[in-house]
Amino acid sequence: MAERGAAAAHQRPLNRRDIRTLVLASLGGALEFYDFIIYVFFAAAIGHLFFPPGMPDWLQQVQTFGIFAAGYLARPLGGIVMAHFGDLVGRKRMFTLSVFLMAVPTLLIGLMPTYETIGYAAPVLLLVFRMMQGAAIGGEGPGAWVFVAEHVPSKHVGLACGMLTGGLTGGIMLGSLMATGINTVYTPAEVSEYAWRIPFLVGGLSGLLAMYLRRFLHETPIFEEMRAQAALTKDMPVKQVLKGHVPAVILSMLVTWMLTAAVVVVILMTPALMQKMHGFTPVVTLEANLVATFMLTVCAMGSGVLLDRFGAVKVGLVGGVLLIISTYALYIGAATHPGWLLPLYAFAGATVGVINVVPYVMVNAFPPSVRFSGVSFSYNVAYAIFGGITPLLVSLLVAANPLGPAHYVAGVVVVFLITMATQTRARLSLSEPEAVPAR
Repeated sequence: MAERGAAAAHQRPLNRRDIRTLVLASLGGALEFYDFIIYVFFAAAIGHLFFPPGMPDWLQQVQTFGIFAAGYLARPLGGIVMAHFGDLVGRKRMFTLSVFLMAVPTLLIGLMPTYETIGYAAPVLLLVFRMMQGAAIGGEGPGAWVFVAEHVPSKHVGLACGMLTGGLTGGIMLGSLMATGINTVYTPAEVSEYAWRIPFLVGGLSGLLAMYLRRFLHETPIFEEMRAQAALTKDMPVKQVLKGHVPAVILSMLVTWMLTAAVVVVILMTPALMQKMHGFTPVVTLEANLVATFMLTVCAMGSGVLLDRFGAVKVGLVGGVLLIISTYALYIGAATHPGWLLPLYAFAGATVGVINVVPYVMVNAFPPSVRFSGVSFSYNVAYAIFGGITPLLVSLLVAANPLGPAHYVAGVVVVFLITMATQTRARLSLSEPEAVPAR
């Protein structure tokens, strides 16, 4: 009977409650990621307003981006702490807390006085708020992937992860659109004087709305049944992860490396690299980047359907090869045929959608009792390491070879392909013995 119940739960279609959960989770993820990245679009204005006016421009820029990087450094700690309580007291509470921790500092950045008013307290407060944002985003991605994966029938986990991943990448697109709109409507002087605050105020208020909407979500069925059966872990979840699930951690960190290479190099760094290496204008690269990010968002969602149909290994292998091809096509084609930048960048953005394999693999690699902690630790630590070194390595490679960014992405994706080719179904199933057996 139990086996028949499990099979029925696996085969049932998505219902209205599932769809509402996916939509609200994806919307909240988009708004939260928007809040996290909007800072970088207005870094120049922030640097002039929050640091001493006599400071050299290069030093202002270094300190401004240093505070931006502090958000990434806070990601692992925030993610591990929130995952700890997510495995002990519930996914939903941490899922809602992450939005709150992002919305409040974003709103405060938009309201806070500048250096002219409060002196050195301005950059200090900016650093504190940025670290709060980093802690929040460290819990949001892993927590959201676990939350949606445990809500839907297991045959739709790929789609659930895809919608959430599309929401997160859509947040980048929202930030870019907001920055474009602000800089179109307002003059540079107006942006520096007051208009830079608008994206932060909008983001903070939208985040509070997302937090309110998440109150209507329900705890995941898997966690509720573990709690009912007293099957929650009695030890520190991260300790259990490091003691009993090292292969899953290594697997998760290796696939996350691919995600950082694809997102950081192809989506975030390429516009500036194209301007520097090939003389493209910021307007042209921004337009192409918007199209690429849109294609990434759509294809991340679409890849979820393919994951549910064909599995992580097949989708990962095909998607990885296409990512290598598209990245080389982008960097070679932009140099030899500048007019091809937009379609080539759109193709590259579409192939970056293979990153949806990463959350699918991670949520399937850990048993439910430590799933949140396992995903959060692996993803955030890997992102802090690889995301931190990628800009430096790519900059060094560019100095030696114009195709350096493509070489880097190809090298990392080859590691990803080898990793996926060696995987079996053993670590890619949500139906592990420790799991609540039926959904």
